[in-house]
Amino acid sequence: MPALALLAGGLATRLRPITATIPKSIVTVAGKPFIAHQLSLLAQQSITDVVICTGYLAEQIESYVGDGSRFGVRVHYSQDGDKPLGTGGALRRALPMLGERFMVMYGDSYLRTSFRPVYAAFRASGRPALMTVYRNANKIEQSNVEFVDGTVRRYDKVHHTSAMLHIDYGLGVLDASALSARPTEVAFDLADLYQDLANRGLLGGYEVSERFYEIGSPAGLAETDALLQMNKD
Repeated sequence: MPALALLAGGLATRLRPITATIPKSIVTVAGKPFIAHQLSLLAQQSITDVVICTGYLAEQIESYVGDGSRFGVRVHYSQDGDKPLGTGGALRRALPMLGERFMVMYGDSYLRTSFRPVYAAFRASGRPALMTVYRNANKIEQSNVEFVDGTVRRYDKVHHTSAMLHIDYGLGVLDASALSARPTEVAFDLADLYQDLANRGLLGGYEVSERFYEIGSPAGLAETDALLQMNKD
């Protein structure tokens, strides 16, 4: 399995005041910092190398995680620097640490699907990027993906259409070439890159059957805490 970039640099404003003094990755979920659950999950998925892209209160994440060995992974860090780079800019900066192709996951996501078939689908697609999608039909959040026969035909988080029945699940695979043409140290969102690739027919898709869990909102945090509390028992 390739390296995985874990995007953990956001300000987590929707979780204030919890995240006023700690980064979202360190928020306690089922008795321990959320990132501990994520790294243990990645180890179970045979991900051995993780690059954590940090920004807001990065030192707290590095102090807690260290080299990742107690979670069964090898961890390296890529910091935004003097200004926030967004999810896409953070990936662009981390590119030298990630290799020719890599997986990417958001720092507030807990994803129980099997990662290996996702990577295999990316390799088979012949495209520079692949997004995992879940048939949401506007149940969890507003659906934002038009997905047909292994292809993301359209992805737009602002302008929704009736053909959008799926939602970005939160796990992607990228070839370095999808990012290398972008300038370094310039802020942009991964969502913007996905949207551009979809518009050009270059974004593959892989449909998962189980919903995602996240801690990006108070409601999501409560749901994920309940899930992981149940798994702990």
